[in-house]
Formats: sequence, structure tokens, C-alpha cells
Amino acid sequence: MAPSTPVTSVCPKNAGVDVSAAAGGPRTPIEVGLLTGGVDKPYAFGLARALAARDVRLDFIGSDEVDSPEVRACPNLSFLNLRGDQGEQASVLAKIQRLLVYYSRLIRYASAAKPKIFHILWNNRFETFDRTLLMLYYRLLGKTIVLTAHNVNAGTRDSTDSVLNRLSLKVQYRLADHIFVHTKKMKAEIVKDFGVRDRAVTVIPFGINNLIRHTNLSPAEARRRLGIADGQKTILFFGGIMPYKGVQFLASAYRLLFLEKKTDYRLIIAGRPGRGSKQYLQDIQTILSEVNGEQVIQTLEYISDEDTDVYFKAADVLVLPYTQVFQSGVLALGYSFGLPVIATDVGSLREDIVEGQTGFICRPCDALDLKRAIETYFASDLYRRLGECRHAIVAYARERYSWETVGEMTRSVYDNLLRRDAADVAGKEI
Repeated sequence: MAPSTPVTSVCPKNAGVDVSAAAGGPRTPIEVGLLTGGVDKPYAFGLARALAARDVRLDFIGSDEVDSPEVRACPNLSFLNLRGDQGEQASVLAKIQRLLVYYSRLIRYASAAKPKIFHILWNNRFETFDRTLLMLYYRLLGKTIVLTAHNVNAGTRDSTDSVLNRLSLKVQYRLADHIFVHTKKMKAEIVKDFGVRDRAVTVIPFGINNLIRHTNLSPAEARRRLGIADGQKTILFFGGIMPYKGVQFLASAYRLLFLEKKTDYRLIIAGRPGRGSKQYLQDIQTILSEVNGEQVIQTLEYISDEDTDVYFKAADVLVLPYTQVFQSGVLALGYSFGLPVIATDVGSLREDIVEGQTGFICRPCDALDLKRAIETYFASDLYRRLGECRHAIVAYARERYSWETVGEMTRSVYDNLLRRDAADVAGKEI
């Protein structure tokens, strides 16, 4: 196998988008209020930087969590820290007070904001309020609303769906002028289940996390830092730990490998457990208690941007054993390090994996099939030639998850919406 050729050949060229305009000089500036919800700095910053490079002037509505020197140094961006501290250590009363202060600041900002377009990346803590009354308020102010739906209905994924949840989602989707989603399946679902017009939904890539430092650290040095010996087959799970991530099936698959005396396998679980996941984490620990504890590295906390590359460079493969998901930013992050991925066949993950060239697919909720996929990978040319295959995977990721593509597609939607609004005004005047 020579993955450097086939991997790049299967990657779509900028998803059919003409990005030549981005290199053709400045265009008429557009003003946009980017409402981040105070979370997800990698996505918010990646999008902001891509838009700023395309003459979009942004009011970046954020919090301490998304603040950084990189954000503040971004041209065409005005950082407005309306949310402030979001630390979990505060009392319940303090959390309520600071949230009310934030909403009052946000409402005042919206009433005087210059941008015609409000682009919502994430809702705030009171999602029902955000989806209904806050959306109506923006519409009454004459704002054109763009929404990025990273999940069509997270309630179905988290088993928390309800009539109120679906109703409020439907209101938000209907009030939005345009919606961005990350996969074709997500678009089909939002059109079918929530009655959104097909032309009001655009599929854009999930851009790679470009806040993570890619240092000169070698895979060999990364492995030494984590105490992984040469030749040990190292499996990585990375990200938040919660039931839909399926970590228990990876733990069970690893246990099966251990019981078959395959002691040259190492497992890394790196990520912070989600709120309310205490019992879930205990169940995982119960499964892993049957294996040699020295074979498993568990870093059960938030992994800083500075430390992320250690885990991805030390690993031989990234495993995403999700039970239900729409798409995965962790998959794109893994590819950016040239790391192959074994993923379950849920959501659109199959579309992101070139079998045998960037990774392998297995059945969800099936530890035995996951074990099979892991063994298949470590017996494959992809693993045997990992050093050279990493370069092809990185090239594939840069093209498939390009922020340049995301920025150009987003700018194009903004342009179309503003032209539509201008035509509506002209029609009323006539």
C-alpha cells in the first residue's frame, strides 16, 4: 500500500467551493456578532480567524474560557468578555448571579450592536430561553440570525430528550435565517425532523483545532514521557468521558486482549469525565480492574493544549468507540497529528475514514468487534508503515477539514443573506 497517493486522491477539493476570491484582495467588509456561548475556544477561534482573513469584522462575544492572547491578537476582531468566569467551583447562588449578569450584558449589547448578522455558535446555559425568547428578541431587533448546529438534537444522544426540548429546538431552527451543520446526515435530519427548508441549511467541514501546538517533540520522546516502551502497541482514547463516548466498550475490548495474553498492548485514556458521569466512570474502572494496571495510563482530567501533542504523538492509533454521535472534532485532531483512527459506524464517522488508509470502522456497542478492528489495524500495512503514512494522513486532514473552506463558505452565506435583506428592503420601498 502507498497511502500517500490514494489518501490525497479521495479527499474532496474544497468541497466544490471556489476559494480564489479569498486570495483576490480585500472585499467589502461585513460586520458580524459571533456569539460563542463562552465555550469551545478551538472552534470559535478557528472560525473567527478564517472569517477575519476574509474581511469579516467580528464582535467576538466570549468569556474567560475562550479568552487568549491569540484571540485578542486576531485582526478584525473585537473581543467582548461578557460572560467572565465560568468556573465550576463557585456556589450555586454565585453561578445564578453571574449568569443573570451575563444575560443582562448580552441583551444590552444586542440592543446597540452594529452588526446586522448574529452568528450563534453555541447557546448559553438556559437553552430553552436562548432557543425561544432570546431568538425572538434578536429577530425583533432586526438581526439576521445564523446558527451553527454542532448537534441536531443532543437530547437523543444523551438520552435526555423531551417534548419541551424538541419544541424549543424547533422554534430556534425555524427562527434562524440560516443553519450550518457538519454532515449530510445532520442536514437530512434537521430538514426531516424539524421542518427546516433544505436551502436554509449548509453543510460545512468541522475545522481542525488550530490552537493545539505541534511541537518538535518526536513520537519516541512522547512515549518515553509516558513510560511506554519501544514496540508496545499503544491505543489512545482522548476527550470528554461520558456515556455516549462508549469508553466502556474500549475498556472491555482491551480486557479481552489482556486475557488472551497480548501484553504488548498499552491503553491511554485521557480526558475529563463529564458532569454526572461518576457511576459511568466507576463501571469503566471495574472493567479495567481485571487487567494489569501498569498497562493502562489514565489521565482523568482536562488535557491542556500544551500537553495534547504528547498523547497523540505517543499513540499508534486513536480509538473513538462512540455509541451515538453526529461528527467528531477529536477525529480531525487525530488526523492533524497523522494518527490513524478506529471508529464505530455511527453518525458520519464512516465518511471520514478511508478504510485501511486512514483507519478502520467497527460496529458500535460491540467490544468483540472493536477488539477485531484493533487487531486488524496492528496487523496492517498502515501500522507497519506508520512513519510514512502519518504524512499522508496530515495532508488528508488539512484538505478535508480546512478552515479556509469553512471561512469561504460562511462568508458566502453572509453575503447571500445581506443581499436578500437588501432586496427585501428595496421591495418594500417600491
